Amino acid sequence: MAETSVNEMESNQEPVSMACEIGKNDDSHLMATPDVNNTATKIERAEEIYSSAYTDTLAKPSNREVGFWYLYELCSYFIHNTLVPVLFPLIISQILKLPPEPAGGWTSTHYGSSCTKKEIQLYETLTHRSITLSNSKFSPLEWTSFSWGIGLFLAAPIVGSISTHLDHGHNQLLITAAAIAIGAFFCLPAGFFKVTWIFPPYIAAIVAASIVATASHTRHLGLMIRGFTGPALQTTQFPERSGVSSWLSLYATAAGGIGSAIISTFIYHMLSHGEQFISLWIVSIFSGLIWLAGLPHVLSIEPAPPSANSISSISHFLSIFKYPHAIGSLVLAFLSSFTTMSIFTSAVLYLIGELCFKPSFILYCWLAYFLFPIVSLPLMHPLQQISKANAVKMHLIGFYLSIVTAAVGFYFRGKIWHKGLVLVLAGIQGTSVGVSHAFGRVLLIDCSPQGKEGSFCGWLSWSRALGTCVGYAVASAIPGNVGTCFGIAFFTAIFGALFLNHGNISDLGGAVAAGLVSDLQPETQA
Repeated sequence: MAETSVNEMESNQEPVSMACEIGKNDDSHLMATPDVNNTATKIERAEEIYSSAYTDTLAKPSNREVGFWYLYELCSYFIHNTLVPVLFPLIISQILKLPPEPAGGWTSTHYGSSCTKKEIQLYETLTHRSITLSNSKFSPLEWTSFSWGIGLFLAAPIVGSISTHLDHGHNQLLITAAAIAIGAFFCLPAGFFKVTWIFPPYIAAIVAASIVATASHTRHLGLMIRGFTGPALQTTQFPERSGVSSWLSLYATAAGGIGSAIISTFIYHMLSHGEQFISLWIVSIFSGLIWLAGLPHVLSIEPAPPSANSISSISHFLSIFKYPHAIGSLVLAFLSSFTTMSIFTSAVLYLIGELCFKPSFILYCWLAYFLFPIVSLPLMHPLQQISKANAVKMHLIGFYLSIVTAAVGFYFRGKIWHKGLVLVLAGIQGTSVGVSHAFGRVLLIDCSPQGKEGSFCGWLSWSRALGTCVGYAVASAIPGNVGTCFGIAFFTAIFGALFLNHGNISDLGGAVAAGLVSDLQPETQA
């Protein structure tokens, strides 16, 4: 189905090219007008005409370009769902002293589940507020969310200041490469100093670098879609654009799940070693090297032409507020990322600390969560094509799946969960995360005008990271109350679904407002 869509769009580019040729020929008499008396002026006039004819035309992306774009997703998707929320709290917990023995002892929970002393000690160390800052106390989980928030605060002005450079000029390659290199570098020294205060700068730098690099990566998706489909489409051609964009985004997200599964498996393997601090530090180094392995993606980025009109970075960055559909997509990105991360964090803590499931089974849950989308997400593409569903309806599926997971988890709160049910829910929720991630960026790209993709994608990257951080912070603050976390996630997902249904958000409407699609039929234009 994806190849058919791409071939159809290639044929649709021919009239566009012919139109450019006709425009060039029709304007050729302007270069010969009597008021032009010197060769320099003729050349300048010709450059303006040829520039206007060909500025919006992009070459079809090669297999190498698409492959490198997938590669970066594989090498970076784990940052906000495994590296920051799972690995760093574990590393921080190894620095702290053992907390006081809980009331039920080191071998059982208040649900009556039998545990090993090592498992209970790990859970108590992660959730006990033993880090002091001024008059406040933080657990390793809360310390991570605090550091995450610093990264978001740091990233906001950076994304705003570089938004113009992401869309215009020749600095996209340098910005993206620098962000990846800086983020990967701060993964390396995580074990140099066994003090908790060093982790906020580490985590903040990684989060900020990831937001910038993800913005550039998502912008590249918009350029590839335009390369496959052409710069100007009619309303009747928009479903074909949707087919191409969902194909690219879904398969990339599935590839990202592989990277997350690799890192989570490595974490499990290294936790079984005697010196856990050093072992987890090795995982951090490995994560940085994996992230750095996505650097070839930068080589496939085509530099954008400089802007014809000078515009301030602030005006360019704030121009998104002129596009209501794009603003709506940012709200959805926040809601979906908040929902999925709060479910993920609260469920993992409940399985470890309350139900005392064995570490090997926690690994199976992670693998189901990250690897099941390898099967389910590619199947979403033909489903979308058959049902003719747009990005909004597909995004709804993500919210509906989260609603199911949250509702079941809330219903069984305080009870012993059957392992088979847990694995099924892990696969369902993993699919929800993948669908929301894939179609969230497709919806934003559909609402992004040409020449502003980088700015809009910067907003998307930051909003998604904000939702993930807030969801993680909420679940970390009440680790023993899974019912409350699942209840909050349930109502957030309900609100997101209602917002999609009644918020007047449309991918087609956003594309028309952004000038990507003409709302006039060809015969009307003629």
